[in-house]
Amino acid sequence: METLSPLLPREKMLRDGVTSLTDEELLALFLRTGTRGKDVFTLSKDLLQHFGSLYGLLTAELEAFRQVEGIGIATFAQLRGIAELSRRYYCSGVQEVNPLENPDVARDFVHSQLAEEEREIFMVIFLDNQNRVLKHCRLFSGTLSHVEVHPREIVREAIKVNAAGVILAHNHPSGRAEPSKADKDVTERIVKCCKFMDIRVIDHLVIGRGEYVSFAERGWI
Repeated sequence: METLSPLLPREKMLRDGVTSLTDEELLALFLRTGTRGKDVFTLSKDLLQHFGSLYGLLTAELEAFRQVEGIGIATFAQLRGIAELSRRYYCSGVQEVNPLENPDVARDFVHSQLAEEEREIFMVIFLDNQNRVLKHCRLFSGTLSHVEVHPREIVREAIKVNAAGVILAHNHPSGRAEPSKADKDVTERIVKCCKFMDIRVIDHLVIGRGEYVSFAERGWI
């Protein structure tokens, strides 16, 4: 019986959809060519093994790439460009949809903004009374394990843009998204402060490495 040759990533994507591609195939689709003595599929597999995951690959610094034989600045720039394009895609998406009707968009957006940070960053998405995004900003930055948050500053910014609701988000550089007691306490203080000014706290998203916790989904808000 004749053995059918495997589909190339592009043909497989056109036939079965982009989600059918493995990480290696998706990476090969972007890289397009291999290096001397190494085809693009072998290169993709070796890169993923070396950096541990797509996340590790797309967030690696140039110095780490220089330790991989046959990989130069061009490949580093290409992969960094892919990561930045993804980040901007999510940034654009959250501006164009209702994050309450599409909670995955808001979650993916804050993950794209915060997951790579080496310090704790606290950001807020401000919504109007139709739940459309007015603006988003990083209000507070801290250390590896702590960020000082001032609820009054959040309320002040919300009033400035005439926001009716807010979505809170911060990251855990450790990679574990499980909220601490301090996270719960500060959320409670923010909710009380916002309620006084008739501003809804819709959710608080804690972002880790490839994981998240939603206070709303847990029933804590």
